[in-house]
Amino acid sequence: MKIGTPLTDHATRVMLLGSGELGKEVAIELQRLGAEVIAVDRYANAPAMQVAHRSHVIPMTDAQVLNGVILAEAPHIIVPEIEAIATDVLAGIEAAGLARVIPTARATQLTMNREGIRRLAAEELGLPTSPYAFAASAEELAAGAKAVGFPCFVKPVMSSSGKGQSYVEGPEGVADAWAYAEASGRVAGGVVIVEGKIDFDYEITLLTVRSLRDGAVRTDFCAPIGHRQQKGDYVESWQPQAMSEAALKAAQDIAAKVTDALGGLGVFGVELFVKGDEVWFSEVSPRPHDTGLVTLATQTMSEFALHARAILGLPVDVSLREPGASAVIYGGMEAEGVVFEGVAEALSVPTADLRLFGKPEAFERRRMGVALARGADTDEARARAAEAAGKLRVIKP
Repeated sequence: MKIGTPLTDHATRVMLLGSGELGKEVAIELQRLGAEVIAVDRYANAPAMQVAHRSHVIPMTDAQVLNGVILAEAPHIIVPEIEAIATDVLAGIEAAGLARVIPTARATQLTMNREGIRRLAAEELGLPTSPYAFAASAEELAAGAKAVGFPCFVKPVMSSSGKGQSYVEGPEGVADAWAYAEASGRVAGGVVIVEGKIDFDYEITLLTVRSLRDGAVRTDFCAPIGHRQQKGDYVESWQPQAMSEAALKAAQDIAAKVTDALGGLGVFGVELFVKGDEVWFSEVSPRPHDTGLVTLATQTMSEFALHARAILGLPVDVSLREPGASAVIYGGMEAEGVVFEGVAEALSVPTADLRLFGKPEAFERRRMGVALARGADTDEARARAAEAAGKLRVIKP
C-alpha cells in the first residue's frame, strides 16, 4: 500500500460521508497515516469537519448533489458514517471503478436500514434473532405487535442513537409508538420494525475487523464490549464484558457470518444479546460503533485506528491493554455554542480522559462528549468514568 502526500496530486484521498464524533476520530487516525480527508455532512461545522482538510455541507440523500461532490473531489476511498445517504450513488460510483466504498456499496445499502440487515441475518443466514415484523402503517404495526407478542420494541428501520424507538407494553401503546417512530426516523413515511422482547442477561458489541494480511482478508475480534442503554441510546460502555467461552465462541461465529456476507474491509460493530451460553443477533453497523468509544482507553489500537488501518490495507492489532469504561455526556438543554465547566475536576479523577466532540448545537439528549477511564477491573473503570462525566457541566454561553 502506497500513501501519498496530502494536498498534492499524489494524495490518498478519503471522503467521509457523515462527519460526527466517530468520523472525527477516524479522520484523525487517517491523517496520522498521511491520508487527505474530505468531510461531508448535512450541517456545517460537524465534528469531523473541524479536523478535515476540506468539507462540504450538502443534503446527503440528494443523489444528484452527492454524486456531484464525489465526482468533483474524486476520492479514492469513500467511508459512509451515517445511514441516511443516497446509496444508489455509491453503488454507481463503485461499479464504475471511480472509488472504493467502505466496506462495500452493497453492505452500505443493506445496513442503512434495519429491514435489509435483519432479513439478511435471519432469512438468508439463518441466525438466531428476536421475533420481528415490519410495518408501513399504524394498522400494520398493531398486527405485527400482536404477532410478535407484548412487550415489544418499535423502531424506525432508518434511525440512529435510539431516535424513534419505543418500548410497548400493550396494544394501547401502539399508536403513540407509530407516531414517535414516524416523527423521529431519518426519512418521512418510513417503515418500522417491531421486535419481540428477548429475555437476555446482557448485550454486547463485538467489534469485528476485516483487514488484509499477506494479500488475503482476515477477520479479527476485539474483546467484547458491554453497554447500558436508555431509550435505545447507549449511556455507558465497558470492556471487556465477562462471558462464557461458549457464548464468546457463538458471538464470534455469528459476527463472522454476518461480516463475511457483507464483505469489504474495516470495522463492523455487531450487536448481540446474550443469556448464559445462548447468543442472538441484534444489529450491525458497517463502521466504528458508538459503544466502541471505550476502546480509546482500553486497546492498543482504538476502533478508529483499526478502521483507518483496515481500509488502507494495513496490518491491525486488536489486543486489549487494560479494562476501561466510557460514560456519555449529554447536552441537557437546547443551545448553540455551549460551554463546558468542570473540565479540570473531571480530569482529576484517576486515569480519566475526555472527548468533547465540538458539536455546534446542543439538545437535551444529544451526545456532546464522553468521559473515559481505566481501572483494575471494569467495575472500577465504570465508577471512575461516571464520576468524571458527573463533574462536567454543560452551560449556556
